[in-house]
Amino acid sequence: MSLTQGFEAVDRGDRGVGVRDRVLVLPSVICSRIVADRIAEAVPGAVSAPHDHGCGQIGDDKSQTLRAFLGVGSNPNVAGTVVVGLGCESIQSDDVAADLSDLGVPVRETAIQDAGGTDATVEAGADAAKRLRETEGSNGERTADLSDLTVGVVSGDLSASTRETADPLVGDVLDQLVDAGARVVAAGSERVVAHPDHAAARAASDESAAAVRELVERHRGQPARASRVGRDATDHEFDAVTRAWGDQPIRRVLAYGERADHDEGLAVVDAPSRFAEAATGLVATGAQVVIHVTGEGVPTGHPVAPVLKVSGDEATLSAVGDDVDVDATAASVADLLDRLRAVAGGRRVRAEEHGLESSAITRVGPSM
Repeated sequence: MSLTQGFEAVDRGDRGVGVRDRVLVLPSVICSRIVADRIAEAVPGAVSAPHDHGCGQIGDDKSQTLRAFLGVGSNPNVAGTVVVGLGCESIQSDDVAADLSDLGVPVRETAIQDAGGTDATVEAGADAAKRLRETEGSNGERTADLSDLTVGVVSGDLSASTRETADPLVGDVLDQLVDAGARVVAAGSERVVAHPDHAAARAASDESAAAVRELVERHRGQPARASRVGRDATDHEFDAVTRAWGDQPIRRVLAYGERADHDEGLAVVDAPSRFAEAATGLVATGAQVVIHVTGEGVPTGHPVAPVLKVSGDEATLSAVGDDVDVDATAASVADLLDRLRAVAGGRRVRAEEHGLESSAITRVGPSM
């Protein structure tokens, strides 16, 4: 398959091209997440992005959550965003809406304490989402190709089948995408923390190497990095635990929630390998499609971007093959590129077909 073979996408201007056309209902706090869910359920083409944050957060933790809100809300797959607040949270819904508007996102806002309670907020939010659907949905379609994409990747484990079968397949695909001019953003920064010198040596510039070392220093000794992937990463060489990232040098290190601004090539996102948190971090960079390598067959996707599930574990494929999009034991690089192009062109992934979506935001530290 030619990487320049076109597919129809939605032109979002400075935000890039969208491969989905969704109205996002974004709760600015955990307290409004159920209301946001109800609003999205009432409007065809709307999705909500629930999370556990926004209340009592301070300092870097608050800043990171806000970055994630803005990144997800401005993703090119989003036609417009309805921000739903409670009214007393530390990250106010009207502030989030104002910041999204400054980023060029069509936005509406409502809050439970302002609207007059749950029912009134659901009604106001649903009306706002319908208006965004009518005025912003499916506008400005144009032909795009894979080089127009930012592709996110997260490898969720370090099992032998993942390292030896699925990761190499995905890495070879991402190398071809980068060679064609696409951007790749990779989550799973535990791998960098486990191998700081090798990661810095793979940086594309002195500036990138310094950013790698800063990432390592931020997480040095933190229990949050003592995950299974973080522990397992020390048992293998850096190249072996980052094979899904391809062979590209690290051009940028992105904070969680930060928008990708490199022209092409690989950027590492300071996000864990846990799927829901990683996917939100990748979507916040602007990734229109996410590739998830999973030896365990984790079935969930993300509400904003389609998630291609790739597995090389024969037991997983036998047990839950209906939840996996690509069998890495049988697929070629051309097969995965073809599937990626089809998904960008509108073909639903398994998680979309099954209605299995989740989102989460990682933490810097504890909330009050």
